[in-house]
Amino acid sequence: MSGDGTRERTRTALDLLTKGELTVRGRVREASNAVLYCSVAYEGEEAACVYKPVAGERPLWDFPDGTLAQREVAAFELSEATGWGLVPPTVLRDGPYGEGMVQLWVEADPEATLLALVEDERAGEGWKAVGPAQVAEDRTALLVHADTPQLRRLAVLDAVINNGDRKGGHLLPAPDGRLYGIDHGVSFHVDDKLRTLLWGWAGEELTEEAATVLGALDRRLAPGTPLAERLAGLLTEAEVAAVRDRVAVLRATGRHPVPSGQWPAIPWPPV
Repeated sequence: MSGDGTRERTRTALDLLTKGELTVRGRVREASNAVLYCSVAYEGEEAACVYKPVAGERPLWDFPDGTLAQREVAAFELSEATGWGLVPPTVLRDGPYGEGMVQLWVEADPEATLLALVEDERAGEGWKAVGPAQVAEDRTALLVHADTPQLRRLAVLDAVINNGDRKGGHLLPAPDGRLYGIDHGVSFHVDDKLRTLLWGWAGEELTEEAATVLGALDRRLAPGTPLAERLAGLLTEAEVAAVRDRVAVLRATGRHPVPSGQWPAIPWPPV
């Protein structure tokens, strides 16, 4: 859970991202939408960040045009409301190419391993099985992910926001041991579109911690609350209502969701 020091660092980062001068340093070429690597500077403070202008978003058949940046900010708001701090500080603001999402850059620890392919039929200790993966024309391996509290919290958050694109490359284990999830533009749809590599806990009981957090989140999402008002400025009324419904379902079942069978369960490409 986030402590006072973490909350203060988050507030400082949000102030920098909101008020600072953005300077584009480069572009993340492999991204499907325009993703610009930038520096942001304000009153002697400077940090690296990502800027995704709305003008650079590709139209999607199942999401309204020009809404991905708002969804990224909404994911940060929900993450902060849980107290888990799983999404880097993220704001919506004007930039060199118009309004867009600006998020603090997180440098991932290259030594950390959260996903693996194993030849065994079962996941080993400290790992959870996702399912078989085709690694050659005539050979499959078992895809597994790490069994850690941080990843399990992220699986719960993804269920709340209905994340349609939890790929391996969207998991950032930081050198300080914290875990961040990024790229939440295709979240918050009113239909069930949960696609993730974190199915290892599917059907299992939620932890006591998750149950407590979801109860608090349910209260914070009530109409007229500050969180509900902030989300109303980023999502449609129906989408905010769907968030409340998903929290209610998780609390009622007390279990991690399972693939619906109506939608591909694994994002493509998975990494």
